[in-house]
Amino acid sequence: MAPTVTQDAVLSDAQIADLAQQLRVDSVRAADAAGSGHPTSSMSAAELIAVLLARHLHYDFRHPELPGNDHLIFSKGHASPLLYAAYKAAGAISDDELLTFRKLGSRLEGHPTPKIPWVDVATGSLGQGLPIGVGVALAGARLDHLPYRTWVLCGDSELAEGSVWEAFEHAGMEGLDNLTVMIDVNRLGQRGPTRHGWDLDAYARRIRAFGWHTIEIDGHDVQAVDEAMTAARDNRGAPTAIIARTRKGRGVAAVEDKEGKHGKPLPDAEEAIRELGGMRSLRVHVQEPEQAAEPKRPADDPDARLPRYDKGGSVATRTAFGEALAAFGGLRGDIVALDGEVGDSTKAGLFGEAHPERYIECYIAEQELIGTAVGLGVRGWTPYASTFAAFLTRAHDFLRMAAVSRSDLNVVGTHAGVAIGEDGPSQMALEDLAMTRSLHGSTVLYPCDANQTVQLITAMAERTGISYLRATRGNTPVIYGPGDAFPIGGSKVLRSGPDDQVTLIGAGVTVHEALAAADMLAEEGVKARVIDLYSIKPVDAKTLREAAEATGRFVTVEDHHPEGGLADAVLESFGNGHPMPLLTRLAVHSMPGSATPREQLDAAGIGATAIAAAARKLAAA
Repeated sequence: MAPTVTQDAVLSDAQIADLAQQLRVDSVRAADAAGSGHPTSSMSAAELIAVLLARHLHYDFRHPELPGNDHLIFSKGHASPLLYAAYKAAGAISDDELLTFRKLGSRLEGHPTPKIPWVDVATGSLGQGLPIGVGVALAGARLDHLPYRTWVLCGDSELAEGSVWEAFEHAGMEGLDNLTVMIDVNRLGQRGPTRHGWDLDAYARRIRAFGWHTIEIDGHDVQAVDEAMTAARDNRGAPTAIIARTRKGRGVAAVEDKEGKHGKPLPDAEEAIRELGGMRSLRVHVQEPEQAAEPKRPADDPDARLPRYDKGGSVATRTAFGEALAAFGGLRGDIVALDGEVGDSTKAGLFGEAHPERYIECYIAEQELIGTAVGLGVRGWTPYASTFAAFLTRAHDFLRMAAVSRSDLNVVGTHAGVAIGEDGPSQMALEDLAMTRSLHGSTVLYPCDANQTVQLITAMAERTGISYLRATRGNTPVIYGPGDAFPIGGSKVLRSGPDDQVTLIGAGVTVHEALAAADMLAEEGVKARVIDLYSIKPVDAKTLREAAEATGRFVTVEDHHPEGGLADAVLESFGNGHPMPLLTRLAVHSMPGSATPREQLDAAGIGATAIAAAARKLAAA
């Protein structure tokens, strides 16, 4: 065993090379103890992380909450053994804990998650670390005005992901010289060689085209790595990509640069450890931040006022969203808005007019939009990311991983459903409620009027997890007063009586159709209860069960495909001894074309006439 180097020692080049071997040994040991993992992917980047720890990272492991700490994001999250080995070398975890890797109850999971206090975000779905890193770096440069750096470790395989190139362009446009990506070009992916192999210039040419400074190096040369990181820290006006040629499984002949070794423990761990020079116990003195500065946040304005709308008027909920967010940004200096280059339509641009320094334009890059929002949330900002609801489907995996990251994130999708009219099905979100309801711990809201929208937009900021609000393109009647309350998890009973025969349940645009249907039915002597189920998740099970007991018949109506939307949320309130009502589900079953909003609702069978017909038939059953 090599001698222990005290925590206060400064490591020489030779000792850093020895530290890299220690990181390899510990990666091998962790995967061997687990019987699974990715040691070969960890071994290729060992010098990159050894040099970073010993000479360039500024981080206080005792106080991970310090705003001056650097940020290290392992985009190639499958190389988690290397990250955990680095934590051990920094004295953050013990050797005993290292060997709990991938075991039940261990915080050292197969891919990193924020269960560990030094991990900002969950990674492992490739192509996400750099977009999130852009958000973290953007917060430091543009919002926090702090000198911390963001370091992202990427693999070469994930550079096939389009989200990475969205991030390269965004960072280059913003000139984020506090961002460095280290690309571990080890040539081999999961099933064989990567697209460009060891052609470092192929990567460099592309990355430079997006306005980055690039440095090509031998990733196993400690001095070259150190010089590259020094150059990255000294570079001004552009982010830096260190493109490092490495060898997968470096240092062990049985696996080095061999295909078919990905994602497997080494066949003979003891022999591999001997080949790597045996066990070591080097400790790294990781430099602490130069200053414990606080971020420069805008002051809250207690005189700011949320918009109020007069009952009887007509206002689009997307407009109410934009006006409410702009006002809310005055009340709270931590609010930041992100747009997918549709802010004039979503009305998020109103926030940009009021608070330009806190308005982030991500352009038509929805994965980067959500990734950047997650990164801003890492730094304690409260992000609202908005675009057309249909386009959020592109970012579903980012939303899924944001849930794994335990991110607090507010998302607004506008122009939802067939009610948008003539634009046709490519622009109609008909899957978004199902998509967002499926996210772990999510909140899903669908307001029907402007005052309701204002209340829900502000309530989202107090929620943990991912909150999604669906907004309508066209004007809808203002049926609530500005003083009405809309608790998340609640609903509003708009019509009711002791002799109700059927319950009509809608949300958003279909609430107004349900009210019109109830008027039609009343003229015929059919009494209908109407529920505005504005909180799709969590759902108001108590009110729904009371309605089921009173009427025994439900008509659910939603501007959404039948799978996973409002009706499914209603049905999930029953079972476990609660009697199920008779149910007619009205939803968008066909593929829409182009037509006016009125024609669209009627053609889809979710307009007032169709609702009344379904209720009439159900009441007679």
